[in-house]
Amino acid sequence: MNNMEYARLKAFVDLHLLDFLPEVDNNSITIYDSMKYSLEAGGKRLRPILLLESYNFCGENMYLALPYACAVEYIHTYSLIHDDLPALDNDDLRRGKPTNHKIYGEAIAIIAGDGLLNSAFELMNKDMLLYLDDPIKLKRRIKASYEISKGAGCKGMIAGQVADLEAVNKNCSKELLDYIHVNKTGALIVASVRAGAHLGGASDNILHSLTLYAENIGLAFQIVDDILDLYGSEVEMGKTVGSDSKLNKATYPALYGLDASMTKLKELHKAAITALEPYGKRADFLIELANELAIRIK
Repeated sequence: MNNMEYARLKAFVDLHLLDFLPEVDNNSITIYDSMKYSLEAGGKRLRPILLLESYNFCGENMYLALPYACAVEYIHTYSLIHDDLPALDNDDLRRGKPTNHKIYGEAIAIIAGDGLLNSAFELMNKDMLLYLDDPIKLKRRIKASYEISKGAGCKGMIAGQVADLEAVNKNCSKELLDYIHVNKTGALIVASVRAGAHLGGASDNILHSLTLYAENIGLAFQIVDDILDLYGSEVEMGKTVGSDSKLNKATYPALYGLDASMTKLKELHKAAITALEPYGKRADFLIELANELAIRIK
Protein backbone atom coordinates (compact mmCIF):
# COMPACT_ATOMS: atom_id res chain seq x y z
CA MET A 1 0.00 0.00 0.00
CA ASN A 2 1.04 3.60 -0.43
CA ASN A 3 1.56 3.90 3.30
CA MET A 4 2.09 7.65 3.15
CA GLU A 5 -1.21 8.19 1.36
CA TYR A 6 -3.07 5.85 3.69
CA ALA A 7 -1.50 7.57 6.70
CA ARG A 8 -2.48 10.97 5.28
CA LEU A 9 -6.09 9.92 4.83
CA LYS A 10 -6.20 8.29 8.24
CA ALA A 11 -4.83 11.45 9.84
CA PHE A 12 -7.43 13.50 7.97
CA VAL A 13 -10.27 11.30 9.23
CA ASP A 14 -8.88 11.34 12.76
CA LEU A 15 -8.56 15.11 12.69
CA HIS A 16 -12.23 15.63 11.82
CA LEU A 17 -13.87 12.60 13.45
CA LEU A 18 -15.13 14.51 16.48
CA ASP A 19 -16.21 17.56 14.47
CA PHE A 20 -19.58 16.08 13.62
CA LEU A 21 -20.64 14.76 17.01
CA PRO A 22 -23.73 16.59 18.24
CA GLU A 23 -23.26 19.05 21.06
CA VAL A 24 -24.55 17.90 24.42
CA ASP A 25 -25.10 19.85 27.62
CA ASN A 26 -23.36 19.23 30.93
CA ASN A 27 -26.24 17.14 32.22
CA SER A 28 -25.40 14.43 29.70
CA ILE A 29 -21.66 15.05 29.19
CA THR A 30 -20.82 11.48 30.19
CA ILE A 31 -22.30 10.13 26.97
CA TYR A 32 -20.15 12.49 24.92
CA ASP A 33 -17.04 11.45 26.87
CA SER A 34 -17.86 7.77 26.37
CA MET A 35 -18.41 8.13 22.61
CA LYS A 36 -15.27 10.25 22.32
CA TYR A 37 -13.25 7.66 24.25
CA SER A 38 -13.98 4.89 21.76
CA LEU A 39 -13.64 7.12 18.68
CA GLU A 40 -10.22 8.30 19.84
CA ALA A 41 -8.99 4.83 20.80
CA GLY A 42 -7.48 4.41 17.33
CA GLY A 43 -8.17 1.89 14.61
CA LYS A 44 -7.36 1.46 10.93
CA ARG A 45 -10.19 3.76 9.71
CA LEU A 46 -10.51 1.31 6.82
CA ARG A 47 -14.18 1.98 6.12
CA PRO A 48 -14.03 5.79 5.95
CA ILE A 49 -10.87 5.61 3.85
CA LEU A 50 -12.56 3.20 1.44
CA LEU A 51 -15.50 5.57 1.18
CA LEU A 52 -13.26 8.56 0.47
CA GLU A 53 -11.18 6.66 -2.07
CA SER A 54 -14.24 5.32 -3.87
CA TYR A 55 -15.48 8.90 -4.13
CA ASN A 56 -12.07 9.95 -5.40
CA PHE A 57 -12.11 7.05 -7.88
CA CYS A 58 -15.08 8.75 -9.53
CA GLY A 59 -13.07 11.93 -10.01
CA GLU A 60 -14.64 14.03 -7.29
CA ASN A 61 -13.10 16.01 -4.43
CA MET A 62 -13.08 13.37 -1.72
CA TYR A 63 -13.27 15.88 1.11
CA LEU A 64 -16.91 16.61 0.29
CA ALA A 65 -17.64 13.03 1.30
CA LEU A 66 -16.17 13.51 4.78
CA PRO A 67 -19.54 13.59 6.64
CA TYR A 68 -20.40 10.13 5.25
CA ALA A 69 -16.92 8.82 5.97
CA CYS A 70 -17.20 9.92 9.60
CA ALA A 71 -20.74 8.54 9.80
CA VAL A 72 -19.62 5.08 8.74
CA GLU A 73 -16.84 5.15 11.34
CA TYR A 74 -19.38 6.13 14.01
CA ILE A 75 -21.42 3.07 13.04
CA HIS A 76 -18.40 0.80 13.03
CA THR A 77 -17.29 2.08 16.44
CA TYR A 78 -20.77 1.62 17.90
CA SER A 79 -20.71 -1.99 16.72
CA LEU A 80 -17.36 -2.58 18.44
CA ILE A 81 -18.59 -1.10 21.73
CA HIS A 82 -21.59 -3.43 21.68
CA ASP A 83 -19.58 -6.46 20.49
CA ASP A 84 -17.25 -6.10 23.46
CA LEU A 85 -20.04 -6.15 26.06
CA PRO A 86 -20.27 -9.10 28.49
CA ALA A 87 -23.50 -10.26 26.86
CA LEU A 88 -21.70 -10.67 23.54
CA ASP A 89 -17.91 -11.23 23.25
CA ASN A 90 -17.02 -10.01 26.76
CA ASP A 91 -13.69 -8.47 25.71
CA ASP A 92 -11.45 -6.39 27.96
CA LEU A 93 -9.35 -4.77 25.21
CA ARG A 94 -10.20 -2.93 22.01
CA ARG A 95 -7.65 -1.14 19.86
CA GLY A 96 -5.10 -1.76 22.60
CA LYS A 97 -7.10 0.04 25.28
CA PRO A 98 -9.68 -1.05 27.87
CA THR A 99 -13.06 -1.56 26.24
CA ASN A 100 -15.70 1.09 26.74
CA HIS A 101 -17.68 -0.80 29.37
CA LYS A 102 -14.51 -1.32 31.41
CA ILE A 103 -14.18 2.45 31.73
CA TYR A 104 -17.78 3.68 31.80
CA GLY A 105 -19.77 0.61 32.84
CA GLU A 106 -22.13 -1.51 30.79
CA ALA A 107 -25.11 0.84 30.85
CA ILE A 108 -23.20 3.88 29.55
CA ALA A 109 -21.40 1.71 26.98
CA ILE A 110 -24.73 0.54 25.57
CA ILE A 111 -26.00 4.11 25.39
CA ALA A 112 -22.71 5.32 23.86
CA GLY A 113 -23.16 2.79 21.07
CA ASP A 114 -26.73 3.99 20.58
CA GLY A 115 -25.50 7.57 20.57
CA LEU A 116 -22.91 6.91 17.86
CA LEU A 117 -25.42 5.08 15.68
CA ASN A 118 -27.92 7.92 15.92
CA SER A 119 -25.22 10.53 15.42
CA ALA A 120 -24.26 8.87 12.13
CA PHE A 121 -27.75 9.33 10.70
CA GLU A 122 -28.11 12.82 12.13
CA LEU A 123 -24.86 13.72 10.38
CA MET A 124 -25.87 12.31 6.99
CA ASN A 125 -29.31 13.92 7.12
CA LYS A 126 -27.80 17.26 8.11
CA ASP A 127 -25.54 17.09 5.05
CA MET A 128 -28.50 16.29 2.80
CA LEU A 129 -30.26 19.47 3.93
CA LEU A 130 -27.46 21.46 2.25
CA TYR A 131 -28.46 20.08 -1.16
CA LEU A 132 -32.22 20.55 -1.26
CA ASP A 133 -31.82 22.88 -4.25
CA ASP A 134 -29.57 20.44 -6.15
CA PRO A 135 -31.64 17.32 -6.98
CA ILE A 136 -28.74 15.42 -8.57
CA LYS A 137 -26.39 15.78 -5.60
CA LEU A 138 -29.22 15.24 -3.14
CA LYS A 139 -30.15 11.98 -4.88
CA ARG A 140 -26.54 10.82 -4.65
CA ARG A 141 -26.54 11.49 -0.91
CA ILE A 142 -29.80 9.67 -0.36
CA LYS A 143 -28.37 6.65 -2.18
CA ALA A 144 -25.20 6.80 -0.07
CA SER A 145 -27.17 7.00 3.16
CA TYR A 146 -29.32 4.07 2.08
CA GLU A 147 -26.25 1.94 1.32
CA ILE A 148 -24.83 2.66 4.78
CA SER A 149 -28.20 2.03 6.45
CA LYS A 150 -28.59 -1.29 4.64
CA GLY A 151 -25.01 -2.38 5.33
CA ALA A 152 -25.42 -1.71 9.04
CA GLY A 153 -28.92 -3.12 9.33
CA CYS A 154 -30.88 -6.33 9.65
CA LYS A 155 -29.90 -7.50 6.18
CA GLY A 156 -26.26 -6.61 6.80
CA MET A 157 -24.06 -6.26 9.85
CA ILE A 158 -26.79 -7.00 12.41
CA ALA A 159 -27.85 -10.13 10.50
CA GLY A 160 -24.27 -11.36 10.64
CA GLN A 161 -23.97 -10.60 14.34
CA VAL A 162 -27.09 -12.62 15.13
CA ALA A 163 -25.94 -15.60 13.04
CA ASP A 164 -22.50 -15.38 14.66
CA LEU A 165 -23.97 -15.52 18.16
CA GLU A 166 -26.30 -18.38 17.34
CA ALA A 167 -23.49 -20.42 15.74
CA VAL A 168 -21.43 -20.54 18.96
CA ASN A 169 -20.86 -24.11 20.18
CA LYS A 170 -22.64 -25.52 17.14
CA ASN A 171 -21.54 -27.28 13.99
CA CYS A 172 -21.41 -24.51 11.43
CA SER A 173 -21.86 -25.22 7.71
CA LYS A 174 -19.65 -23.57 5.12
CA GLU A 175 -22.67 -21.70 3.80
CA LEU A 176 -23.52 -20.30 7.23
CA LEU A 177 -19.91 -19.30 7.88
CA ASP A 178 -19.84 -17.33 4.63
CA TYR A 179 -23.19 -15.75 5.57
CA ILE A 180 -21.77 -14.64 8.94
CA HIS A 181 -18.62 -13.12 7.50
CA VAL A 182 -20.22 -11.55 4.44
CA ASN A 183 -22.74 -9.78 6.66
CA LYS A 184 -21.04 -9.15 10.00
CA THR A 185 -17.86 -7.71 8.49
CA GLY A 186 -18.25 -7.48 4.74
CA ALA A 187 -21.57 -5.65 4.54
CA LEU A 188 -20.34 -2.37 6.04
CA ILE A 189 -17.16 -2.51 3.95
CA VAL A 190 -19.23 -2.98 0.78
CA ALA A 191 -21.59 -0.22 1.93
CA SER A 192 -18.67 2.17 2.44
CA VAL A 193 -17.36 1.59 -1.07
CA ARG A 194 -20.79 1.80 -2.71
CA ALA A 195 -21.68 4.93 -0.70
CA GLY A 196 -18.53 6.66 -1.91
CA ALA A 197 -19.28 5.60 -5.48
CA HIS A 198 -22.85 6.93 -5.29
CA LEU A 199 -21.64 10.22 -3.85
CA GLY A 200 -19.20 10.52 -6.75
CA GLY A 201 -21.86 9.83 -9.35
CA ALA A 202 -20.40 6.50 -10.48
CA SER A 203 -21.63 4.89 -13.67
CA ASP A 204 -23.28 1.47 -13.45
CA ASN A 205 -20.09 -0.21 -14.72
CA ILE A 206 -17.87 1.51 -12.18
CA LEU A 207 -20.32 0.79 -9.37
CA HIS A 208 -20.33 -2.88 -10.37
CA SER A 209 -16.52 -3.08 -10.45
CA LEU A 210 -16.14 -1.33 -7.10
CA THR A 211 -18.78 -3.58 -5.57
CA LEU A 212 -16.95 -6.73 -6.73
CA TYR A 213 -13.74 -5.35 -5.27
CA ALA A 214 -15.42 -4.54 -1.95
CA GLU A 215 -17.18 -7.89 -1.66
CA ASN A 216 -13.89 -9.72 -2.04
CA ILE A 217 -11.82 -7.60 0.33
CA GLY A 218 -14.67 -7.58 2.85
CA LEU A 219 -14.60 -11.36 3.17
CA ALA A 220 -10.81 -11.42 2.96
CA PHE A 221 -10.55 -8.92 5.81
CA GLN A 222 -12.53 -11.17 8.15
CA ILE A 223 -10.57 -14.30 7.16
CA VAL A 224 -7.36 -12.43 8.01
CA ASP A 225 -8.82 -11.49 11.40
CA ASP A 226 -9.83 -15.12 11.99
CA ILE A 227 -6.28 -16.24 11.30
CA LEU A 228 -4.67 -13.50 13.36
CA ASP A 229 -6.96 -14.31 16.28
CA LEU A 230 -5.17 -17.66 16.43
CA TYR A 231 -1.68 -16.78 15.27
CA GLY A 232 -1.33 -13.03 15.76
CA SER A 233 -0.24 -10.97 18.75
CA GLU A 234 -2.20 -8.77 21.13
CA VAL A 235 -0.16 -5.78 19.99
CA GLU A 236 -0.96 -6.48 16.34
CA MET A 237 -4.65 -7.12 16.94
CA GLY A 238 -5.25 -4.45 19.59
CA LYS A 239 -7.39 -6.93 21.50
CA THR A 240 -7.09 -10.21 23.34
CA VAL A 241 -6.06 -12.96 20.92
CA GLY A 242 -7.62 -16.39 20.99
CA SER A 243 -11.02 -15.06 22.04
CA ASP A 244 -12.81 -16.66 19.09
CA SER A 245 -11.53 -20.12 19.91
CA LYS A 246 -12.29 -19.67 23.61
CA LEU A 247 -15.88 -18.81 22.73
CA ASN A 248 -15.94 -21.67 20.20
CA LYS A 249 -16.96 -19.28 17.44
CA ALA A 250 -17.36 -20.22 13.80
CA THR A 251 -14.19 -19.12 11.95
CA TYR A 252 -12.43 -20.04 8.73
CA PRO A 253 -9.44 -21.73 10.41
CA ALA A 254 -11.77 -23.70 12.69
CA LEU A 255 -13.85 -24.99 9.78
CA TYR A 256 -11.34 -25.19 6.93
CA GLY A 257 -7.94 -25.28 8.61
CA LEU A 258 -5.10 -22.80 8.11
CA ASP A 259 -3.91 -23.95 4.66
CA ALA A 260 -7.37 -23.86 3.08
CA SER A 261 -8.06 -20.49 4.72
CA MET A 262 -4.87 -19.10 3.19
CA THR A 263 -5.87 -20.47 -0.21
CA LYS A 264 -9.28 -18.82 0.07
CA LEU A 265 -7.63 -15.55 1.05
CA LYS A 266 -5.42 -15.65 -2.05
CA GLU A 267 -8.46 -16.30 -4.26
CA LEU A 268 -10.32 -13.33 -2.80
CA HIS A 269 -7.25 -11.10 -3.15
CA LYS A 270 -6.88 -12.02 -6.83
CA ALA A 271 -10.58 -11.44 -7.51
CA ALA A 272 -10.48 -8.00 -5.86
CA ILE A 273 -7.53 -6.91 -8.00
CA THR A 274 -9.02 -8.34 -11.19
CA ALA A 275 -12.16 -6.28 -10.67
CA LEU A 276 -10.19 -3.02 -10.84
CA GLU A 277 -7.33 -3.86 -13.19
CA PRO A 278 -9.09 -2.38 -16.25
CA TYR A 279 -8.95 1.07 -14.65
CA GLY A 280 -5.15 1.31 -14.63
CA LYS A 281 -3.44 3.87 -12.40
CA ARG A 282 -6.81 5.21 -11.31
CA ALA A 283 -7.16 2.07 -9.16
CA ASP A 284 -3.62 2.07 -7.74
CA PHE A 285 -4.56 2.98 -4.18
CA LEU A 286 -7.39 0.46 -3.89
CA ILE A 287 -5.28 -2.31 -5.42
CA GLU A 288 -2.38 -1.54 -3.10
CA LEU A 289 -4.78 -1.65 -0.17
CA ALA A 290 -5.87 -5.15 -1.23
CA ASN A 291 -2.22 -6.17 -1.52
CA GLU A 292 -1.47 -4.89 1.96
CA LEU A 293 -4.43 -6.80 3.36
CA ALA A 294 -3.18 -10.02 1.78
CA ILE A 295 0.27 -9.77 3.39
CA ARG A 296 -0.90 -8.92 6.93
CA ILE A 297 -0.48 -12.54 8.00
CA LYS A 298 2.88 -13.30 6.34
